[in-house]
Amino acid sequence: MNKKEISKAVINRLPRYYRYLGDLLEKDVVRISSKELSEKMKVTASQIRQDLNNFGGFGQQGYGYNVEYLYSEISKILGLDKKYNIIIIGAGNLGQALANYSDFERRGFFVKGIFDVNPRLIGLSIRGIEVRSTDELEQFIKENSIDIATLTVPKTKAPALASDLARWGIKGIWNFTPTDLQVPKDVTVENVHLAESLMKLSYKLAEKNELDQPENNSEEE
Repeated sequence: MNKKEISKAVINRLPRYYRYLGDLLEKDVVRISSKELSEKMKVTASQIRQDLNNFGGFGQQGYGYNVEYLYSEISKILGLDKKYNIIIIGAGNLGQALANYSDFERRGFFVKGIFDVNPRLIGLSIRGIEVRSTDELEQFIKENSIDIATLTVPKTKAPALASDLARWGIKGIWNFTPTDLQVPKDVTVENVHLAESLMKLSYKLAEKNELDQPENNSEEE
């Protein structure tokens, strides 16, 4: 049987479900209806039911959803029941900020190595991990079962680096560089384009400001 294809929009909502359910667990909430969840997430109850029905539903009519069970099942769908070894390539401000974000480990993502070409950064310790030269990348990847490479390098360096990473066995690239990468089909790329995200925010602010402007109802004399 062919696996059902899930839309990108549904997949994009799954981490939000996971985050909201985690918040509910911390508040000792045992069960929640799709209506109650919709009010928190600003997504219609119908949309929530449709999204979850892609994976089996998980709810009971008249009861709603068991929060702990649904949280656990979405964790499995997202692959968070596994552990992933990560490297960060680019130990500048962004790379260091990512390396210092301890919440990754709680989700099963473990930073195993940090790399840079800058001699002034090589040897620096970030959360107990020493920054290595990129010359060591290939050997480190092969010896440490690395699953994901995070790129926070100049965009001119990213395409060639991504090709090398694919050749060395990396199957997942978390790309913070403002360029699209061409990689083999068996390599998955998740792009985080910070400038584009800021532009979207700028557009929404401009659109809101335009709507908030009072209409000019004055008549020509």
